[in-house]
Amino acid sequence: MKADLLKAAPVKTLSYAVTVGLASLLSYWLTITIMSDVHLSHEDGRLGGMCAVIATIFVLRASRQKSLHAAFARVSATLVSFALCLAYLAIWPFHPWGLALLVAISVLIPGLIGQPDAEVTAAISTTVIMVVASLSPQEAWKEPILRLADTIIGVAAGIAAAILLNEIGRGRRGGRSSQHDGPQADPPG
Repeated sequence: MKADLLKAAPVKTLSYAVTVGLASLLSYWLTITIMSDVHLSHEDGRLGGMCAVIATIFVLRASRQKSLHAAFARVSATLVSFALCLAYLAIWPFHPWGLALLVAISVLIPGLIGQPDAEVTAAISTTVIMVVASLSPQEAWKEPILRLADTIIGVAAGIAAAILLNEIGRGRRGGRSSQHDGPQADPPG
C-alpha cells in the first residue's frame, strides 16, 4: 500500500505540473489575444499576459474547493488594488511616496474586512500597477483597469483548469478526491 502511494505521488505531481503549464499558456494566449486592442502597447500586452499567468498559477489547485477559495482571495486582492490605484492615478502621477501609501492601505483594507489571505497579494498587485504606471505616465490611470481584466482572465483559466484536473483525477480514482493542494505560498502578481 505504501509503495503504491509513493509511486502515485510523482504521477500526481507531473499531472499537476503539466496542467499548470498548459493553463498558463492558455491564460497568456487568451490575454494577449482578447486584450490586444486595448493594451497600451505590445509590451503592455506581454505584461498583461504575465499578470494573467500569475493569477492562473495562484488560483490553480488540484481541488475545486481550494481553487475557488484561492480565486476569491485573488479577486478580492485585485479589486482592492484596482480601486486604490485607479483613484490615485486618476488624480496624481506615480510617486514613490504614493506607492508606499497605497501598499500600506492595500495591506490594511483586507485585514480590516477579514480577508487576511488577500493582504500580501493586494500589496503586490498595487506595486505592479503603480510601477507599470510609472513607465507610461500619460495613460497611467488605465493600468488598474487593464490589470484587473488580465487578472480575471487568469483566474478564469485557473478555475477551468482546476475543474478539469479534478474531473480527470476523479475519473482515474473512481470518484475519490485529490490530495495534492498545489502551491502553498502566494506567488507575486
